[in-house]
Amino acid sequence: MNPTHTIDMVGENDYKLIQVLRESKGFRIEPMCGMKEKFEKIIQHLHGVLAELRTGRASPVLVENLQVESYGAMMPLKSVAAISTPEARQIVIKPWDKGMMIPIQKAIQSSNVGMNPIVDQDSIRLAIPPLTEERRKELVKTAKQRMEEARIAIRRVREDEMKDIEHKEKDGEISETEKFKQRDAVQKVVDEYNKKVDDIGREKEKEIMTI
Repeated sequence: MNPTHTIDMVGENDYKLIQVLRESKGFRIEPMCGMKEKFEKIIQHLHGVLAELRTGRASPVLVENLQVESYGAMMPLKSVAAISTPEARQIVIKPWDKGMMIPIQKAIQSSNVGMNPIVDQDSIRLAIPPLTEERRKELVKTAKQRMEEARIAIRRVREDEMKDIEHKEKDGEISETEKFKQRDAVQKVVDEYNKKVDDIGREKEKEIMTI
């Protein structure tokens, strides 16, 4: 995942999912095993993008991957500071090097986290503003978009697996009976992971709408 991805941005996730699938192309040791590897990557990606949607609760995930300039190099915030949530709606960032206070402040201000940094002597505090009902509905819509992206990615993997099974039958590697068995097995796994997407989405929607 691109660390510079900001909290409520849309549009980059199709590219990220394509990258996830490209990285998993080599998993052909055993068909079902390879397919599950790809599905797990899709689920992990979904967890990641949904975690970045701000729900009104403080979480290090909201800021830990912000890119901060550190002595000429760009580093994720979690690599240059300790991040804690002492209160339900407060994030505290404590740089290990006090010289990083200003770069961290700039990184937060230039991002879309939607929070203004409050600078103390050796730490930076972020107050999580409560979400309006309208904003909650927008976040639910975004979450559903992420879920649909995951379903599309799963469907593409399924199509590849089905084509592979067809080719095996045509090449004489498996019988027609075995072809149908493998197709049924693939569909069973696809249904399992589509259900995971639905479950993850429902949980996220509940989290967003909980005041």
